[in-house]
Amino acid sequence: MIRLILVSIFLILFLVLSLPAMLVTWIIGKINKPAGDRASLWIVNKIGFRSVQFLAGVKTKVIGHDRIPDEPVLYICNHRGFFDTITSYQLVKNPTGYVAKKEILYAPLLNIWMLLLNCQFLDRKKPRSGMDMLLKSIELIKKGVSVCIFPEGTRNRDAESDELLPFHAGSFKIATKTGCPIVPVTLIGAGKVWEDHFPWMHGKNMVIEYGEPIYTKDLSKEELKNVSEITRDIIQKTYIKNKTEYADFLNAR
Repeated sequence: MIRLILVSIFLILFLVLSLPAMLVTWIIGKINKPAGDRASLWIVNKIGFRSVQFLAGVKTKVIGHDRIPDEPVLYICNHRGFFDTITSYQLVKNPTGYVAKKEILYAPLLNIWMLLLNCQFLDRKKPRSGMDMLLKSIELIKKGVSVCIFPEGTRNRDAESDELLPFHAGSFKIATKTGCPIVPVTLIGAGKVWEDHFPWMHGKNMVIEYGEPIYTKDLSKEELKNVSEITRDIIQKTYIKNKTEYADFLNAR
């Protein structure tokens, strides 16, 4: 319980006290958008997310971070819990907009930071929302901003299962339309921090692996047609491999 209290107090203080920083980064962004994006990313990552991870007692083992190309990419991640975002956002190489569910748009102050970070809010009940997200993501990639999507569409709530949920293939059009690399991201352990025993928050270890980038221009027509399944298979196999290979680290606490 103490971890949840500490994280909650910090988040409230951070969101309130960072109001001047929001204004400054917004002004910077109006003058120089890339500079505003970098400033927002630094504040949220170095002060916000890093502090939340520390207070929650989460430690991470990162594999393959050097595989991320130095260009805008489409991060494709599996999803088990809130800390999938907290930990992976700290590792992006350039400004990156995450795709989140629409409900988060109504979180006071947090929604402002997310908008400053180029995040998008998806209403799963409205097909038009998905199309708007794709068009906006393509625009972001062309402007040098990466995009991160959890194509399972929701958090996998089965704590005992190693099986990923089906991927929504539409998300991959961001890569096929722009030619940007797809970076498979395999995350293990997020659910055990909080969701698997909600509302209690436990200090746990996580493993994050970045796979080799997939360039759609190098794929055959058949592979291009099945790129979502190819990516899912990579993440699925990596998940099972790392859960076994790093079992001692994941279960250390």
